[in-house]
Amino acid sequence: MSATINCKEFADYFAVPVQNKMNPAYIFEVEGKPHLIEEYYLNDFRHIHHSRLSPHLLEEPVITKEIYEVAVSLIQMFDDLDMKESRNKTWSDAQFVSERSSVLVFLPGVNVYPLHSSVTLEEQNNVFLSPVPGYRKIILSTNIAESSVTVPDVKYVIDFCLTRILVCDEDTNYQSLRLSWASKTSCNQRKGRAGRVSRGYCYRLIHKNFWDNSIPDHVVPEMLRCPLGSTILKVKLLDMGEPRALLATALSPPRLSDIERTILLLKEVGALAVSGQREEENPHDGELTFLGRVLAQLPVNQHLGKLIVLGHVFGCLDECLIIAAALSLKNFFAMPFRQHLDGYRNKVNFSGNSKSDCIALVEAFKTWQACRQRGELRHPKDELDWGRLNYIQIKRIREVAELYEELKNRISQFNMYVDSRRPVMDQEYIYKQRFILQVVLAGAFYPNYFTFGQPDEEMAVRELAGKDPKTTIVLKHIPPYGFLYHKQLQSLFRPCGQVRSIVFDGAKAFVEFSRNPTERFKTLPAVYMAIKMSQLKVSLELSVHSAEEIEGKVHGGSVSMLRSTRVNVDFQKQTVDPMQVSFNMSDRSQTVTDLLLTIDVTEVVEVGHFWGYRIDEKNAEILKNLTAEINQLKLVPLPTHPHPDLVCLAPFADFDKESYFRAQILYVSGNSAEVFFVDYGNRSHVDLDLLMEIPCQFLELPFQALEFKICKMRPSAKSLVCGEHWSGSASRRFASLVSGCALLVKVFSVVHSVLHVDVYRYSTVQDAINIRDVLIEEGYAELMEESYESKQSHDVLKGLFSKSVENTTDGSVPSSVKDDEKYLMRILLESFSSNKLGTPNCKAILHGPFNPYELKCHSLTRISKFRYD
Repeated sequence: MSATINCKEFADYFAVPVQNKMNPAYIFEVEGKPHLIEEYYLNDFRHIHHSRLSPHLLEEPVITKEIYEVAVSLIQMFDDLDMKESRNKTWSDAQFVSERSSVLVFLPGVNVYPLHSSVTLEEQNNVFLSPVPGYRKIILSTNIAESSVTVPDVKYVIDFCLTRILVCDEDTNYQSLRLSWASKTSCNQRKGRAGRVSRGYCYRLIHKNFWDNSIPDHVVPEMLRCPLGSTILKVKLLDMGEPRALLATALSPPRLSDIERTILLLKEVGALAVSGQREEENPHDGELTFLGRVLAQLPVNQHLGKLIVLGHVFGCLDECLIIAAALSLKNFFAMPFRQHLDGYRNKVNFSGNSKSDCIALVEAFKTWQACRQRGELRHPKDELDWGRLNYIQIKRIREVAELYEELKNRISQFNMYVDSRRPVMDQEYIYKQRFILQVVLAGAFYPNYFTFGQPDEEMAVRELAGKDPKTTIVLKHIPPYGFLYHKQLQSLFRPCGQVRSIVFDGAKAFVEFSRNPTERFKTLPAVYMAIKMSQLKVSLELSVHSAEEIEGKVHGGSVSMLRSTRVNVDFQKQTVDPMQVSFNMSDRSQTVTDLLLTIDVTEVVEVGHFWGYRIDEKNAEILKNLTAEINQLKLVPLPTHPHPDLVCLAPFADFDKESYFRAQILYVSGNSAEVFFVDYGNRSHVDLDLLMEIPCQFLELPFQALEFKICKMRPSAKSLVCGEHWSGSASRRFASLVSGCALLVKVFSVVHSVLHVDVYRYSTVQDAINIRDVLIEEGYAELMEESYESKQSHDVLKGLFSKSVENTTDGSVPSSVKDDEKYLMRILLESFSSNKLGTPNCKAILHGPFNPYELKCHSLTRISKFRYD
């Protein structure tokens, strides 16, 4: 029997009538003989917190900074307490130092490190290891250590008297973990973790009168705080009368209002029938439907049961069974200690572009299944190694597999079977199946799901100062002369992705990650990773010099003019330069010199999104001279190992190998690399030993390839796959329209260096055909309004090419001022790199990162109950 059960209530429930009197069941108590455990409360150690904690501050279940400080002070006190006891036992100091007893601290929530249910089993087992001699083991644990785990050498227990319990939200009928005061029985269980091998001490971080008067004696029974859907379905299946009447006889009967609300929700789900005759219908009862009978037979809640039935109807039963099994048990994704970001990255990879925990679970489970079927995980060690590599707990995923098989057996009673035939797995089929699964998820959990609202575009553009929201995050509290620390900042975000550039603007920094130019428009995983860092409260700390120290040591203090200078650090081009006043103006004015361009398409990314280069006489001469200059040089191999985003020189397959062009490495695989030619916009595979170093002077020249997107166009319902992708037929039709001929493009706007354009093709009779119009007429596309940024850029471009503003300034920094800034900047960077300023003696704590477009998108899940981070 559980040590926390309310024995009297249990005995009274099973009382029997004897001589007109109810006699409760007998209670037998078998007491052990633990060592003495002394209890202390906040009142007993006022000397630690100096009366800073008034009792009324502890009425709400919350942990304040002061309470944490009290816990730290207590731990620091234990050496003195141990020393005092050791003297009484005539132990030597050396023996005391090598045998420090362990401390067990009870805290609520999975943010506790490192003992809770989501860390790996290997890490949970580490709590049983003996500490290094001279050190004290301190275990921070949730209530998992209350009864499930016994650490034998624990002498001290520090209890915050808090827990997180499952409660049912009255509005949504969903369970959520709510921070609450633990019951006296639970706290006494925690106290019992000490005193197993010697005298113990329990420190409760609440006041004694609060313990006596406010802490509940027992935990609220689950039937009174959790959903009743499964219970009521079981009652209906047993056909034992109206649910209200039967549940009234329970040991802890639920509230009548909870029963009635649950029955109405079951009718909404479709598990209980609604009578057509209103006068005959009992609003608080109903007959089981077929769906209700299925749900009553499944060991999952009604929403997961409905998910399985809908999966059968829509042809994605296997995926729905996996989701139902995984969500019914503990999450099998591991959260290793101090590796939360790596674990999150792994989950993002499994989820693909779906931002869904459910799809991440499906993909991870199927990958594990496939590896086992291929015999790759034949030995237990191989399976454990695979789990560590993919941040998956093997014991948990096996439990999911067992429940998955049980669910398959149970639904076979209703003639529902998983289709064992393997369909043709082309990319479009995968997208369609994923979209169907997302629709099924929405139907199963209706109305308990949420969607992301559209951000305020104008506000977001202002916050990001015109930078691309799909590739950029913002940091605040940047110290003065922040560009000096750009390498430190780059290394802080290396776990997220490759940093392409950082723009320093006063106390802000805009960190832009590299984007593969041949991939479709989407928010980079690196942005999600960076936002996750902020959510995990990963410390972003720079070692810096004070502004006064810098100004006192460098160039007679004249560097102070750089304090307010906007600085762009381009890691791809290896440059540090002052920027123009307007972010947007520099981007647009350098890209577009004419609103009408003749181009050749070299790479189609997706419908309406492509790369190309200008084929007019002037641009052709530029490319010809550039190629000639490069190939007159004596080329040398790369000084470093090739890596993605590196700009180098590479031969193109259609030319003689002696001809080299500027290229950016996209991927490295074995002895070859896929490269993107930055002056033409096409790509090719090249052997690594053929890649050459690019001289600095060729890095500074603008890349000539241009990225285009047809404006005012989006997929039609006919062409839409998985809610965002173009269909294969639409892609083939677009490729046929743009390939094999020169195109005329009219620039509508420039957004983050991408030209939004109207594209025209010439027919044999020299009539111009608008490609967007063709796609709309044939049903592949439909008109769409341009974004706020695109409209803003369009207005700027009209002004730039208007005769009335030909002679107006473009807002750039005067060249003389810019030259002075570059000179001072070079001196400052040289002083910093040569350590003339000495060792940095200050710490700067950065705030962020954040992205106004993606404030909520870092959370993968879209279903409120299963939201975890």
